[in-house]
Amino acid sequence: MISINHLTVAFGGFTLLDDISFHISERERIGLVGKNGAGKSTVMKILCGLQQPTTGRVDRPAHYTIGYLPQVMEHHSGHTVMEETMTAFAASNSLEKESQAIATELTQRTDYESAAYLALIDRLNEINDHLALESSEPPAVRAQKTLLGLGFRETDFDRPTETFSQGWNMRVELAKILLQSPDLLLLDEPTNHLDIESIEWLEDYLKNYRGALMLVSHDRRFLDHVTNRTVEILLGHIHDYKVNYSQYVQLRQERMATQLAAWENQQRMIDKTEDFIARFRYKPTKSNQVQSRIKALEKMDRIQIDETDNATLTVKFPPAPRSGDVAFKATGLTAGYPPKVVFRDAEIEIRRGEKVAFIGRNGEGKTTLMRIIMGELAPMAGEARIGHQVKIGYYAQNQDDVLDKNLTVFETLDRIAVGDIRTRLRDILAQFLFRGEDIDKKVSVLSGGERARLGMARLMLQPYNLLALDEPTNHMDIKSKDILKQALKTYDGTLVVVSHDRDFLDGLVDKLYEFRDGRVREHLGGVDDFLQKRKLETLQELERHFSPPVPEEKPQTAARQDFQARKMASKDERKLRNRIAFLEKEIGKRESRMKQLEEILSHPSPQEDILERTREYLECKRDADEMTGEWGSLMEQIEY
Repeated sequence: MISINHLTVAFGGFTLLDDISFHISERERIGLVGKNGAGKSTVMKILCGLQQPTTGRVDRPAHYTIGYLPQVMEHHSGHTVMEETMTAFAASNSLEKESQAIATELTQRTDYESAAYLALIDRLNEINDHLALESSEPPAVRAQKTLLGLGFRETDFDRPTETFSQGWNMRVELAKILLQSPDLLLLDEPTNHLDIESIEWLEDYLKNYRGALMLVSHDRRFLDHVTNRTVEILLGHIHDYKVNYSQYVQLRQERMATQLAAWENQQRMIDKTEDFIARFRYKPTKSNQVQSRIKALEKMDRIQIDETDNATLTVKFPPAPRSGDVAFKATGLTAGYPPKVVFRDAEIEIRRGEKVAFIGRNGEGKTTLMRIIMGELAPMAGEARIGHQVKIGYYAQNQDDVLDKNLTVFETLDRIAVGDIRTRLRDILAQFLFRGEDIDKKVSVLSGGERARLGMARLMLQPYNLLALDEPTNHMDIKSKDILKQALKTYDGTLVVVSHDRDFLDGLVDKLYEFRDGRVREHLGGVDDFLQKRKLETLQELERHFSPPVPEEKPQTAARQDFQARKMASKDERKLRNRIAFLEKEIGKRESRMKQLEEILSHPSPQEDILERTREYLECKRDADEMTGEWGSLMEQIEY
């Protein structure tokens, strides 16, 4: 168990955290929630020792391990993806060495009843228990499975980490932390750089995780699926709920309503009592009653209403000017960055007023298509056209690439605003929670959530009729996301959004384009409709068929070799050779069919069921691998 005792964090006359205390027990699943800037990341940094509180302390047992994934981190270079991931097992290797050293020391000591000897026994048992939990599979296999679950392909394993984006390097760091199996996982917005499939995989992983978990996330569904306790930071104070996020929201509303009702009842009683005292204070006949009521007021426990932070966004997009019936149309579109093709032969039509989502794995072409829509990238083949009188407002995935860090918040809007809108810049910034001195802050000191809000405020400067939003909710707190979602639902223009946030997309979009394996497919309906049509509980199932390579078998023991020899002696060699011939024939059939399927999958027709063909290919490959393994074993027996 880890204990947080009377922590206070203050700086510059401002108190961020005010005398907070709570405990984290084994296997707890905690969602740490609060508005951007409430102090969630600060709590995590204090827990793992990266930051010291002004007062208070953190108590944890000896040898207690913590794995921390921050929002922003430094990435390592000079290694391949697999090499860097395998560094996660350095601690386990160290534990194995410590175990061997303790075992050696125990054989040399004779003070069997001493406290020191018993302490060594306890430590050895602790180490062995930890190692036993990790020994179900070889480290390389565990690393492969984790990387595949987080969206890497086997062909990525040997690529240098510096050839990947920041988001993909974050996945490598997340894989390393998960593989270390610490006693406590601290994950600060781990879903920001994950696509839907990887989020689903991470959910399943964390549900079965043996240690404790504290999670900061603005993904409501992710919190609901993974956590069972919610700790809220509100105006420097802690409110602890033993439920998941959705239940917390309901209980919090009920608590506030009950608290307000009790406070109002008490206030009415106080007002009546004070009125009685004021009326009869100087009447001798009422003196005893007056004094009694004065004492009652003095002894009364006054009900306090918890402070609330009611500052919220007030987003309302300007009315959209009318455009043509078709906002964007692509025919036979092939796109990428020469010579690499990201997707080919896409047929896309987005009509005026539609709300459309682009979904799929990172790197499959969602942002590439956004750049084509914006005219920043030309098609490699085919045609892409913007509709008549379409005016696009674009929100980039990475606001650091768009915002000038040397400008202030106010200057960011003032530099691009034209006409009468310039007189309303302070009002627009106030809608996005930039008030008072906030508008004079440099962009360089803004948090991720503040930069997201500033990027969204830029879209208020002109009346657009097509909003192209690339991951708009990254770093936004849940309340802000809900307000943005409602504003987009009432927006009367066309919406194209790239997002991995299922809760944000649910009820917002009515059509999806799925990017997968170099193709773009249209799906009518929302996210949940898409999942139901595909008969998938999650999008991750598409990846479950891609099994990691089978690890090399360990050298056989002498007993095993002897058993094989005796078994071989009892076999009929003719039957053995018949079995080998049969396997060779069946392997040939599977390999022939795999070649046919490879041709189909490389140039599928529009009527082709790619998912079914992929499944068939993987089944053939699995059968061929199993039979090849058996064939090799039988050949070794004949040679023996």
